[in-house]
Amino acid sequence: MSTALHHSPHDALTAIVLSGGGARAAYQVGVLQALSRLRQNAGEDHAPTPFPIAVGTSAGAINAAGLACGADHFDRAVQRLSRVWRNFSTSQVYRADAFGVARSGARWLSLLTLGWALTRWHHSKPRSLLDNTPLLQLLQAELPLEKIPQLLHSGQLAALAITASSYTTGEHITFYETGPHVPGWSRLQRRAIQDRITHQHLMASSSIPFIFPPTELDVRGQYNYLGDGAMRQTAPLAPAVHLGAQRIVVVGVGRSHEVVNLPQGEHPPFPSLAQVAGHALSTIFLDALSLDVERAQRINHTLSLIPPLEQARSALRPVDLLVFTPSQSLDAIALAHLQELPTPVRALLGAMGVSVHNHSIGSAALASYLLFEPGYTRALIALGRADTMARQEEVRAFFDWPSRR
Repeated sequence: MSTALHHSPHDALTAIVLSGGGARAAYQVGVLQALSRLRQNAGEDHAPTPFPIAVGTSAGAINAAGLACGADHFDRAVQRLSRVWRNFSTSQVYRADAFGVARSGARWLSLLTLGWALTRWHHSKPRSLLDNTPLLQLLQAELPLEKIPQLLHSGQLAALAITASSYTTGEHITFYETGPHVPGWSRLQRRAIQDRITHQHLMASSSIPFIFPPTELDVRGQYNYLGDGAMRQTAPLAPAVHLGAQRIVVVGVGRSHEVVNLPQGEHPPFPSLAQVAGHALSTIFLDALSLDVERAQRINHTLSLIPPLEQARSALRPVDLLVFTPSQSLDAIALAHLQELPTPVRALLGAMGVSVHNHSIGSAALASYLLFEPGYTRALIALGRADTMARQEEVRAFFDWPSRR
């Protein structure tokens, strides 16, 4: 038997932070594929996982959990995530059949328009636009979370952290599983709780507001209804820093600067419900990460101007960052794959203003979060892989990997 180097909570200095974004998180898998390939080329494939600290939100929490479960074999963990994302179907995530969509989405839209007439029939009130019960079965089949305590005990994993937002208390909560020496932390309207991460935690973290229903969890003896962790998330990098990371790889699912330029003097059409919803989701999922990365970079620059002795007295410390975001608009890619959605889902989104005949990128923003179909996810995986390989020298320098074996 070969002897492998193991991480301990004290020397686990590199973390990966994966943001949320529904189906857009397929991009993260492409980045991971490229990192795995570069790591193998450098002859590091028998070394411990490059990410002993895994932090994620929403769909990013699911990917982070996949890496944590496979901390004993990073390349195999990436292959497992790739297999799932490359072969996705919408029905694995939410009810996409006519009855399922009518039971949730159609009733939800009816309530918006006829709510004044339906308020007396409480049983008619749907909990969300779509029913995501199939997702729990997928998570249970693909993510062996029961491995995590042993991986932590052996030192092959240092920490897994995921975030959710409590509709009950209004707090933003980070659940983390790690060794016994990492105390929790608390800030204004957000706190961290050490706990065993379960599939229900992942369901809560990935419950996109309005789209999927909240998940009920026991939080320190009090039942809470929790939703997507991207809501009210003001500091996505904070869990990684609190858990001891000094280097962080960040993988977002939206371009840092994505603005649609209209022709001079053109009067835009009135935004559809889908366009407004897509804009709201982008605000929830994309903006906080970009702002936190920018804040960390400013802190790094400020600390670089301070003498080392003064730095040692400060509570702040520099954190090396390697940030990946898509080089192309994922909304535009979604627009090209709308026809892959099941007919009932297309009909539902069509009622909200999403249509394969509408060539407005803004109208496809909502669909970009719900398009769990292989044509779209494979396109995003390919983009993530290409974006990362285009920066391979930067990646090697960050990890101190040689160019070849």
